[in-house]
Amino acid sequence: MSALIAARHLTTHRPGTTDPILRNIDFRIDPGEIVTVVGPNGSGKSSLIRALLGHMPLAQGQVDRRPDLRIGYVPQRVQLDTAIPLTVRRFLSLPRRVSAAAAEHALQRTDVAGLQQRQLSQLSGGQFQRVLLARALLHDPHLLVLDEPTQGLDQPGMVAFYRLIEEVRRQTGAAVLMVSHDLLVVMRSSDRVICLNGHVCCEGTPQHVSTAPEYRALFGGEAEGTLALYRHRHDHDHDHVHDHHDCAAHH
Repeated sequence: MSALIAARHLTTHRPGTTDPILRNIDFRIDPGEIVTVVGPNGSGKSSLIRALLGHMPLAQGQVDRRPDLRIGYVPQRVQLDTAIPLTVRRFLSLPRRVSAAAAEHALQRTDVAGLQQRQLSQLSGGQFQRVLLARALLHDPHLLVLDEPTQGLDQPGMVAFYRLIEEVRRQTGAAVLMVSHDLLVVMRSSDRVICLNGHVCCEGTPQHVSTAPEYRALFGGEAEGTLALYRHRHDHDHDHVHDHHDCAAHH
């Protein structure tokens, strides 16, 4: 199959109940795409990621992954005991040891070269996110999965991180699947956006989704801001043309 991951009629329940978190989700991501999942708190975004990666049981449906698929994962939160000394070099070798050269190459890719001997506890938020991304890139993934990768970063830090993701995609050819709340920034970095609220409310190009009534109903004023930003950008940038899908709510 050409898709890296494809899901059909994916449905998940809250543990021990028949209460659905996600229902009847159809999803695919193809090589080289940047796909972003947006939605309000509790909409099932992180559950979708876990289900696609095989970390959450399905109540219905199926997920197919390409047999040779390599995935690099940047989790939403990493809990570290700052009382335990841990260098960047050692962190990059967990759980599998990598050479100093491979570690430095990954850090160079994410613009934090030279940090191998720095303690993790001494890194800024932006540096730590870039180290996490470097770790995800160590084994040349076909797909990068990023769950709220810019939590805790300020606006310039968010913009810089998403630009880095676009550059990593350009350099490596890896597809990128992101979950994000950062509507204004993430719309500029995505080929395709999926708006989720327990089901797929709408999906398509950022321009298409930002004008969809389902998206605007979920995000209100923020949706108006993304539309204004996207229109401004595309007054000056017509390099990328993507097909879009009809926006349909599934209840």
